[in-house]
Amino acid sequence: MMRLLLIGPPGAGKGTQAVRVAEHYGIPAISTGDIFRANVSEGTPLGLQAKDYMDRGAYVPDDLTNALVLDRLAQEDAGSGFLLDGFPRTLAQVSTLDECLQATDGGLDAVVQLVVDPDETVERLLNRAKVQGRSDDTEDVIRNRLAVYQEQTHPLVDVYRDRGILVSVDAQGDVGAVTDRIFAALAGRL
Repeated sequence: MMRLLLIGPPGAGKGTQAVRVAEHYGIPAISTGDIFRANVSEGTPLGLQAKDYMDRGAYVPDDLTNALVLDRLAQEDAGSGFLLDGFPRTLAQVSTLDECLQATDGGLDAVVQLVVDPDETVERLLNRAKVQGRSDDTEDVIRNRLAVYQEQTHPLVDVYRDRGILVSVDAQGDVGAVTDRIFAALAGRL
């Protein structure tokens, strides 16, 4: 069983790398962003609530996020492992995830921190907005999301470093080279 988490600021390439890493290890990539966007596009009540937060660049509240992610982790394909992208984002969500994983006799095997220059993330997200037509990727919203990340999510790096499961990877440059760096960082841990 392999349980991984990708952590990094918006625009670090978590979604791109999650797909590659999960496919390599034969585990599902579980992305809160994908879960939220699916609910928004389907017009579900949760999706409508989440859209308001997403359009402002704010985090969707823990209670909504926790319910969706824990439901997804309970699905059969996640029983042999998973890769989380976008959860946990807060210290409270770390506690929720810890409780969930302890109930199944385990914890995370590794946390991969994708490190990228903030100006690079802004550029990446503005380009993504043009390509994908995403309303949540304006420059003001992006800069707000980066500030929220620094305040609420970056403290998780210290938590996982203290647990001895954090590996930091340079996420700038060619996508394939970043993937190779991730595999090299994980090679000695898994």
